Amino acid sequence: MNVLIDADGCPVVDIAIRLCGTYGLPCLLLCDTAHEFHREGAQTLVVGKGADSVDYALVNRVRAGDIVVTQDYGLASMCLARGAQVLHQDGWAYTPDNIDALLLLRHNSRKLRASGSRVKGPKKRTQAQNAAFEAALRQMLHTSVQG
Repeated sequence: MNVLIDADGCPVVDIAIRLCGTYGLPCLLLCDTAHEFHREGAQTLVVGKGADSVDYALVNRVRAGDIVVTQDYGLASMCLARGAQVLHQDGWAYTPDNIDALLLLRHNSRKLRASGSRVKGPKKRTQAQNAAFEAALRQMLHTSVQG
């Protein structure tokens, strides 16, 4: 089992790397050349800059049973289809039961923006969001390692 992180703009990379180290699991960070960075305790894969280049690189590497961290609903959907567990950076899991509604929300938001409407962006990240992510990933890792 591997943990793959859509690392472009991901605020929980360090938390995920630390937890992967605790469980002795490999962690792969995927980013493009515009966001290139390296962290001790993780392998980094840098792909060419381009629309969805990181997403396609990640989905081509994910296997059933892997854990993926992303805030991208489309990528989450593709990873679920490949049998991965997928976790949002705010600590909630993408599931077959919620992904369709999330994709519809993304579609409707895109239509609103295209028509000139403004859609509010995310609020400032909180420690509670970091704690929720850490608890959810810890539980996912524990369950996967034990099971």
